[in-house]
Amino acid sequence: MDARLERELPTGAVQYEPKWDGFRCVAFRDGAQIALQSKSGQPLERYFPEIADALSHLEAAQFVLDGELVVPFKDRLDFDQLLQRIHPAASRVRMLAQTFPATFLVFDILVDENGRALLKEPLRVRREHLEDFARRFFRRKSVRLSPATTDPAVMKRWLKSVGSALDGIIAKDLDARYAGGERTAAVKVKKMRTADCVIGGYRLGKDGRSIGSLLLGLYDESGGFDYVGFTSGMTATEKRHLLKELHDLEGPSAFTVRAPGGASRWNRGKESRWIPLLPKLVIEVEFDHVSGGRFRHGTKPLRFRPDKAPEQCTTHQLQQPRGKSPFTLAVTGASALPRQAAERD
Repeated sequence: MDARLERELPTGAVQYEPKWDGFRCVAFRDGAQIALQSKSGQPLERYFPEIADALSHLEAAQFVLDGELVVPFKDRLDFDQLLQRIHPAASRVRMLAQTFPATFLVFDILVDENGRALLKEPLRVRREHLEDFARRFFRRKSVRLSPATTDPAVMKRWLKSVGSALDGIIAKDLDARYAGGERTAAVKVKKMRTADCVIGGYRLGKDGRSIGSLLLGLYDESGGFDYVGFTSGMTATEKRHLLKELHDLEGPSAFTVRAPGGASRWNRGKESRWIPLLPKLVIEVEFDHVSGGRFRHGTKPLRFRPDKAPEQCTTHQLQQPRGKSPFTLAVTGASALPRQAAERD
């Protein structure tokens, strides 16, 4: 089951959950057989042997659990370490599993320990089953119950902490069944951030007569100019007009730390031609996550900043905000969920 992206969270008969910054995973157990499945249906157990081992030690002999694989580091999640797990060498995977062990944060149950399918049950019933399942069987730190609440005040406190461990907040219809492959029963909201970036180059669109994407750079502490990602969310008319303006700025590449165009995991190993620009134009963009010093996804252009000097646009803007997050509730073994506490209070 997936969630559709919205700007605001709904209210009413909904359950709020943290949206973790990790890999979605459905865990299956049937006796001695353990399987971890990614969102795309690919097997994950060889990349997360410590999670497969932890699940094999649960006293429940069968189940299907839905959750998120994360790699905790202090009060945040290390997505870069998570990415390192998808490696062909089993020896490296074992080393990373020992050095940076993962955690499986469980937020739904689809089949219980008795083999009963819960897919058609409403979320409020599944959550009760999951909380009971967690109380009886979750004993290891590597398998945790993900917090949930029906209290909007608790949800707002979580939303303020986005940037340390969370990807956002998810709201799920308490009366909805588990709708596999659909986005009808859940909404997700991400708390976006902004950064002022220097345009260091561009790629042409497919027609060759307009901008395909703008290539963004930031200055580091030593003055080096580092490629950090791209933006392309402009209208066709804006892209055509902008191309004429950028012709006058074409020149040698200003990137000195890392430049676009090389093969990477972001472009699936493909080289892509780009046209360098003199670092004169500044644009403000909206983004969600940073990974390896780069915007993990494409950014949204907001406005040009002629009032901002390019050298003022530094990598300091990409530093992760600090602060407490709901992740501490899941890691410290607090099975008493915020929702339960709010109801008792």
